[in-house]
Amino acid sequence: MTDKKVALSLFWRTFFLLALLLCGGIFAWVQTLRALESEPRVVLAAQQIASLVNLSREGMRHADRINRVALVKAMSTSEAIRVLPREPNDKFEPFERDGFTNKVGGELRSRLGPDTIVASAVNGNEGLWVGFTIEGDPWWLRAESARIHPLTGSTWFVWVGIALLATVIGSVAIARLINRPLRDLSFAASRIRGGEYESRLDENTLTSEIREVNMGFNRMARELAKVEEDRAVMLAGISHDLRTPLARLRLEAEMSVSDEEARRYMAADIDQLDAIIDKFMDYARPGESHMRPIHLSMLIDKEAAAFRDPSEIRITSKVAIDLKVMADEVELGRVFANLFENARRYGRTTDTGIAVVHVSYVRSGPWIICTVRDHGQGVAPDRLAQLTTPFFRGDAARTAATGAGLGLAIVEKAMQRMGGQLDLANAPDGGLMLHLRLKRAP
Repeated sequence: MTDKKVALSLFWRTFFLLALLLCGGIFAWVQTLRALESEPRVVLAAQQIASLVNLSREGMRHADRINRVALVKAMSTSEAIRVLPREPNDKFEPFERDGFTNKVGGELRSRLGPDTIVASAVNGNEGLWVGFTIEGDPWWLRAESARIHPLTGSTWFVWVGIALLATVIGSVAIARLINRPLRDLSFAASRIRGGEYESRLDENTLTSEIREVNMGFNRMARELAKVEEDRAVMLAGISHDLRTPLARLRLEAEMSVSDEEARRYMAADIDQLDAIIDKFMDYARPGESHMRPIHLSMLIDKEAAAFRDPSEIRITSKVAIDLKVMADEVELGRVFANLFENARRYGRTTDTGIAVVHVSYVRSGPWIICTVRDHGQGVAPDRLAQLTTPFFRGDAARTAATGAGLGLAIVEKAMQRMGGQLDLANAPDGGLMLHLRLKRAP
């Protein structure tokens, strides 16, 4: 059996490529934003803290000592800013701990002087502490440290998460929009493959390339519809135009030819011509199938009963009586008739000259794989794929070639119309095996 490769649909391929492109753009944007955001935040934070220190320093410098104490008490009542005397035994922790705080500390010292102390905690009290002097007196100014912190990792995570979500949604929408014309084209092509030639695509779309493709497709559909109509007329005339002269020839042979053996040979030739016409009619038949549950065993027995001569072919079936498949009864009957006829002609054993045919089956998920096997000489491996080509015959069949060379081509075409598949292989111990993949009836 042939293995089918799992292919990624065009929609998902477009989606993944767009998502990869947008995610890469978001990552580059985040890194750029972080680099551009850090420097302005450092300057702004240092400027705000330096302004608070300078304002406090100037206010306290222009107040006498009594009013300075009152001013300090008034400023201490604020929750955001406090000014306290700096004692020699105060214990403080350095503010600089990472790249951002190092930049803030450096910026503060450049604005307030090199002797400025910047601490993250004094005597266990956390905050942004700036040590400065007023007329030789040391002081601490405490401000909220939260206002100068950079954006945290969780904040970046939230923003990146929102951006990624927007990326996924946008990728889905863009991929769906890009693939919609191709999806419509694929759907219309599948309808034409099924024989529905009235499918039409929009010829007024704004995209010029898609508009040209749609116009070309519609022209092709109209031409195919005309060809199909001509073929139907041709098929309707074949029976009268060819079979009527054959019927007259048969009648003339029966009435005018006195030699019985010659008459028998002429009748056989006429029957062969009639059978060849049937083959051409079957191959050119329109592709309409009426699917319904079919008892596979009963249909096989019915078609096998037409091959009554045991000196030419012997057919045995091991298909379960209750097994049902989804198929067109006429099409499937034609399939087995062609397979049995092919085995009768080309699958005879070399020792007895009788075609021994075995029919078996296996279940494979939603499929039924029915195998028709003869015990003849088989076919060269390099010619197996050519057996379903119209008018092709394998080397072993050339000496007995009395048909039109369309039997297996008709089988393959009928299986495709029913949504199935035909596979060919040589049996390990000789003979040809034909596997019919049919849909299992519910």
